[in-house]
Amino acid sequence: MIILAITVIILLILRVPIGFCLMLSAFAYILVTGDISFYIMTQRLEAGAENFALLAVPFFIMAGKLMNAAGITDRIFNFARAIVGHIPGGLGHANVLASIFFSGMSGAAVADAGGLGSIEIEAMKKDGYTARFSGAITAASSTIGPIIPPSIPIIVYAVFAETSVAALFAAGVIPGLLMGLALMIMIYIYSIRFNYPKHNRANLRKLYDTFAAAIPPLITPLILVGGILGGVFTPTEAGAVAALYALFLGIVVYRTVDLTKIWEVFLDSSYTTAAVMLIVIAASLFGWVLTLERIPVIAGTFILSLTQNKIIILIVTNLFLFFVGCFLEPVAAMIILIPIFLPICQQLDINLVHFGIIMVLNLMIGLLTPPVGLVLYVISDIAKIPFEEVVRGTLPFLIPLVVVLFLLTYVPYIVLVIPRLLNLF
Repeated sequence: MIILAITVIILLILRVPIGFCLMLSAFAYILVTGDISFYIMTQRLEAGAENFALLAVPFFIMAGKLMNAAGITDRIFNFARAIVGHIPGGLGHANVLASIFFSGMSGAAVADAGGLGSIEIEAMKKDGYTARFSGAITAASSTIGPIIPPSIPIIVYAVFAETSVAALFAAGVIPGLLMGLALMIMIYIYSIRFNYPKHNRANLRKLYDTFAAAIPPLITPLILVGGILGGVFTPTEAGAVAALYALFLGIVVYRTVDLTKIWEVFLDSSYTTAAVMLIVIAASLFGWVLTLERIPVIAGTFILSLTQNKIIILIVTNLFLFFVGCFLEPVAAMIILIPIFLPICQQLDINLVHFGIIMVLNLMIGLLTPPVGLVLYVISDIAKIPFEEVVRGTLPFLIPLVVVLFLLTYVPYIVLVIPRLLNLF
C-alpha cells in the first residue's frame, strides 16, 4: 500500500492523466505483490465498464455536443438575458439562468463551461464586465449542470452505489435551483458594489420571440425526466432519447447541422467518451486493489471509532470530499470512495440518495479548485486569461456553493422531498 500511495502521488505531481495514474498505480501494486495474475487485472478493467447504466454516458455527451453544434446555446442564453437582463449585473444572472436551462440537456460541468462559456464570456466582456468576473461566474454556474438532471456523475454514482437513478435525478432539482439562486445573490452584491451594467427590461414581444426560439431545447428536460418517471424509458435509454432529440432539433427544426457537423460531433463524442470510460475502468481497478487491502473497511471503522455523531461525521465527510476534489477527477473519486462511505451511511442511517447529491456537489466544487480543477482550465482557455486569474476570480463564488452544500447536508428534506412525493423510494 505504501508503494501504491507513493506511485499515485508521484504520477499526480508529474501531471499524468488521472486514468493512467490510477491504472499504473494498481499495476505497480500487482507487480510488487506478485501473487495476482495480470489476467485478473485485465478482467477487472473490463468488468469496470460492464454495466448497462453506463451506456447513458456517451449518449448524454453526444446530446450536449449536438446542442452546441446546432447553435442551441445561443437561443438559451438570449432567452435568459431577456428574463433577467434588467437586474443589476444582468448578464451575470443570465449566465447562471442559462446554465440552469442547459443543465437539463448536457449533464456535465465541462460541457456546460465549454458550450455556453464562449458565448457568455464574450457577451459579458462586450458589456463592460471584466474577463476575470465573467470567467468566474461561468465556471461557478457550470457546476449546476451535474446536479440538475440528467447528470453523468449521478449516473456513475447510482451504478456503483446500486441506487435508483430516477430518485437521484429527482433529488437534484431543488439543490440545483438553490445553487443558481445563491450564485445570483452573490452576483447582485458584486454588481451593486462595482456598478456593473444592466439592460432595459425586455418588452413582451422580446420575451415572446426569445422564448419561442428556445422552446424546443427547453422542453428537453421535461421529455427526459417525464419519460423516466412515467416509465416510458429507463434512465439509460433517456440518454439515447436526448441524443436523438438534439439531432432532430439540429437537422429538422433549426437546420443548422449538416453531415459534416454530425461527423465532427460523433468523433468528438467518441474521444470524450473514451476519456471518461478510461477513468471509470481505471478507478474500478484501483478500487478493487483498495478492497483487497481492506482499505474501505479499515477507513470506515476508523471514522466510526472517532464518533458516532452523524453531524460530526457529515462535517468530516464534506471536508474530506472537498480535499479529494482538489486532486481527483469526480468520476474517479466517486468510484474509489463509494465503497468507503456506503457502510458508514448504512450504519448511521444516512439516505444514499441524500448522500449521493452531497458527494456529487462536493466533487463539482472540486472542479473549481486547483490544482486539478478542469473547469478552471477550460475557462482560462475560453476567456484568454491566465489560470491564476481564473482561480482568484472564482474563489469568492465558492462561498455560496459551500453554503448550499451545508444547507443540503443538514436539511435532507430539501433533497428528498421530490423523490418522496413521486414515490421513488
